[in-house]
Amino acid sequence: MKKTSPQRTTNYDLIIIGGGPAGLAFAASLRDVGLRIALIEKSPQAVLENPPDDGREIALTHTSIDIMKNLGMLKRVGEKALSPIREAKVVDGTSPYALNFDSRAAGKAALGYLLSNHLIRKATYDGVRGQKGLDVIAGVEVASVTASEACSTVVLSNGQHLAAPLTVAADGRFSGSRRMMGVPVTMRDFGRTVIVCRMRHEKPHHQTAYECFHYGRTLAILPLNGNVSSAVITLSSKDAPALLALPEKEFNADITARFGDHLGAMKLDGKRHAYPLVATYADSFVGERFALLGDAAVGMHPVTAHGYNFGLFGQQVLAEAIRESLSLGLDIGSPVLLEAFNRKHRHATLPLYLGTNTLVSLFTDERPVAKIARKAVLRAGNWLLPFKKLVTHHLTATTLAG
Repeated sequence: MKKTSPQRTTNYDLIIIGGGPAGLAFAASLRDVGLRIALIEKSPQAVLENPPDDGREIALTHTSIDIMKNLGMLKRVGEKALSPIREAKVVDGTSPYALNFDSRAAGKAALGYLLSNHLIRKATYDGVRGQKGLDVIAGVEVASVTASEACSTVVLSNGQHLAAPLTVAADGRFSGSRRMMGVPVTMRDFGRTVIVCRMRHEKPHHQTAYECFHYGRTLAILPLNGNVSSAVITLSSKDAPALLALPEKEFNADITARFGDHLGAMKLDGKRHAYPLVATYADSFVGERFALLGDAAVGMHPVTAHGYNFGLFGQQVLAEAIRESLSLGLDIGSPVLLEAFNRKHRHATLPLYLGTNTLVSLFTDERPVAKIARKAVLRAGNWLLPFKKLVTHHLTATTLAG
């Protein structure tokens, strides 16, 4: 009988699982520290190089804009692709009253900026293309992730074995790597679906974003460049197929009517895309020689638009910790480093995660008492200046917090 030789293990300094925006940004943040890095992505190489338009527009804080500038991402995208949000209004039901946020209150040109997700993905990948010491392994899945006191080991679906002092998973809110490493996660399935699409309209939006909590459905209108907005419709998952299948003319009329004709006639510009609405929060962002980034750590409800911002923040915190450890000649997978990262990232994200879910619960509750409370919260929000300043500062701050 022919003997089979044992599988040879390829050694790296760092393994990153997930070639989405968070994982790629993390690799880019470590481009000049001399580490040998493996980045594993299940999508084919062609998708990494030219990501398809998925309909999603990502809201970026000023901190995220600064991180993207430092990584060279904005230069590759072109700042003209950014669409500023100068004002934001939160509306309850059919009431004309709104909770208002204005960038002028913070002395800024914008509260934040919108950028298409596929442009972010392409710009991030282009930034690591040819990066010294980085091996991108595309078109394969992770079969197992294990760890010991000495190292972490990743086995791929093609039989490759990789080992490194640290493995970082950035493979989405339903992270398989997180599950393999036995990291529990708190998950909230809202039983709702988000439908996103772009709409052209007759009247200018004046760079104003709207979040309209209609009864039974939520409609967000986000200003893009020109007379175009991104429509984000959140509704019960049982009703989503009917809205997706609605003929274009009827869909246009429905969105125009629900938005109260504020922008005139609105017409679909491209495809409709649907996503299940599930929020996740890992019980810990670290394990033995293991860390979580992006949606694998915290998957946010989109209403407060923090998802990618938390991904950029987390990778920056971990990259800075690794840089410091390398400068001191320390182990980048040590429990001390990982716990410091875990503590800082959770401190920055947990209050907003819990607060967002509480907000969503209130504004999707159809009971009469909840509807009364919603109106009271909106009116109080306009008068509670410390609250408004806190929200505005979070959006427009240009330094890492945590």
